[in-house]
Amino acid sequence: MSVRASDKMVDVLAKWGVDNIYGLPGDSVDTTIDALYRAQDKIKFTHVLHEEVAALSAAAHAKLTGKLGVCLSIGGPGAIHLLNGLYDAKMDHAPVLAILGQVQSKLLNTDFFQEVDTHVLFDDVAVYNKIIMDPQSLPRIMDEAIRTAIAKKGVAVLTIPDDIPDHMIKDNFTPNVDNFQMENYKVDDAQIKKALEMIKIHSNPIVLAGVGIKDAKKETKEFIEKYKIPIILTMPAKGLVDDDHPYNLGQLGKLGTKPAFEMMQKADLVIMLGTDYPYAPYLNKKVDAIQIDTNADRLGKRRHVNIAIQADAKEAISRLNELGEPVKERPFLDEAVAKIGQWHSWMHDVYTKKHTGVLPSLMFHNLSKNAPSDTIWSIDVGTSTAFGARFLTAKSSQKYTISAWLGTMGCALPGAIAAKHDFPDRPVYAVAGDGATAMVMQDFATAVRYNLPMLYIVLNNKLLAFIEYEQQSAGQQNYGISLPEIDFAKVAEACGGIGERITTDEEFADAIKKYRRPDKPVLLDVAVTDEAPLPGKIMMDEAHGYAKFGLGHVIDKKSLPELPPMKEILRSFL
Repeated sequence: MSVRASDKMVDVLAKWGVDNIYGLPGDSVDTTIDALYRAQDKIKFTHVLHEEVAALSAAAHAKLTGKLGVCLSIGGPGAIHLLNGLYDAKMDHAPVLAILGQVQSKLLNTDFFQEVDTHVLFDDVAVYNKIIMDPQSLPRIMDEAIRTAIAKKGVAVLTIPDDIPDHMIKDNFTPNVDNFQMENYKVDDAQIKKALEMIKIHSNPIVLAGVGIKDAKKETKEFIEKYKIPIILTMPAKGLVDDDHPYNLGQLGKLGTKPAFEMMQKADLVIMLGTDYPYAPYLNKKVDAIQIDTNADRLGKRRHVNIAIQADAKEAISRLNELGEPVKERPFLDEAVAKIGQWHSWMHDVYTKKHTGVLPSLMFHNLSKNAPSDTIWSIDVGTSTAFGARFLTAKSSQKYTISAWLGTMGCALPGAIAAKHDFPDRPVYAVAGDGATAMVMQDFATAVRYNLPMLYIVLNNKLLAFIEYEQQSAGQQNYGISLPEIDFAKVAEACGGIGERITTDEEFADAIKKYRRPDKPVLLDVAVTDEAPLPGKIMMDEAHGYAKFGLGHVIDKKSLPELPPMKEILRSFL
């Protein structure tokens, strides 16, 4: 029996559970699009308006669900546009398949219109990167690409000349769905007992946990409570243990809290659970360490570890909980709880200070209080990330997605589109700055077109605010950071959604109650005041940078710069 190669390729995708593909049609993927047309009952095609949004949406789908995300584009310019979102997937270890068009095979290597060597171009971003030259091999290679992306939690890229899928082939390939299994690492109880002994002999242990605990939320909570250990969560793991859990010290680093920094420095044992935390200078490297991760290449990568356990976090933590004796008291934990309590009091002072306009810290606090317990958060890069880290109280019953390692602006809207596709019955809240929104605002129309109700909030201060404070902390004068005045509410209305301009705290409070569970896409264009996203702990080099900036401002502008309240500066510095 014969079948068209494109139809068999789509059948393989469907067998693997792919039910949605983000992308744009075009000449070099026409045969693939035609096959998707014939398979609409199996796989939806979400036509976005920019290929970057397609890749970022596919990446967000993978992060939110743990399943394969798929994006599609023509070769040449469309494929190039995909790269940013694919690097986001690569760096956040999200399984994504990118299907790229290409000129017809007979025209390859002739410098034809839009002919780009995508095989070379995508080599760095991909864990699997093939160009299809034989129609009969298309289903097999598609199957292999999917398996590799899932197994290696990375990006698989298939470049397909447009004539290849149009051939008739023998229908003799069966996808390896039923045979596929992720590697199962057996937990070694001998190592578990060594880890428990190490925890027992150290008085000041601290946990640093990453997204590797996403399937072990219950076990992690039980672990820190049983052994009375404070926990720090990496930014992409925010909310996996409730932010308001008394043992939760928040994040570590520039977007983190002062208690997290201080208690990490006072710790005598660091327990790393499912994290490849990159900011090594914030890790206490002078003390003992235990690390649990499924990937052997991450064990000991950032710092020396005394006990390295290659295992699934859920299984390993479960055994730690089963085999150990509970700890009755730990003064180190008591100190941590007191410090994070004081920190929350300080943050209350921050969002209740006198101000004009809409204060970002108060805005995030009120948004968090109003959000349903099953909210999915999609947070953009910049001040959105900073204020989200500090003033959104995320819950383990919620989901929280960001561009963690690449830190690419414009990720919140694609993330919200994917979230609403994947979880249509859950509220989706996205927050982005005006700079990030301007990069992808055309795809608010995509949310409207596909009836994806969401609350999208724009922090509009006509400024790249996070860059403003980066420049200052580096001792540089602010330059090139102003943005044009855009009425994003009108943009939302022009796209067919709801848009409201917000200028006061009271208006914002009313709006988030009104749109708590919106029935269509809503954009709130919020005129926020310029509030400094100060680090939880200002380091000495940053203090020198701010001093240099201030002196330069006085010399250049003949005036003192506007500074955050001195109380906030001193609390972060001292």
